[in-house]
Amino acid sequence: MKPNDRSERLLALLLIEQMKGSRQRDRVAKLNLAGFSNVEIADILQITSAQVARELYDARQAPAKKKAAKKKTAGPASPQG
Repeated sequence: MKPNDRSERLLALLLIEQMKGSRQRDRVAKLNLAGFSNVEIADILQITSAQVARELYDARQAPAKKKAAKKKTAGPASPQG
């Protein structure tokens, strides 16, 4: 095991420990932001790289879906006067 590999594993373990109880999508996103590849994240979380890719896709789509849902429920603005 290379020293860099050990550091990366330690970082991953610390991130996961901090995120206990959080959703898998959040753990995947945090590890991705920390610079881990989909394959590395899959190995760390013991899931498939396809699941990692799906979680990242869904995480990126979530803000747009929330915005669209707010527009639907907002309705027309009331006239002032």
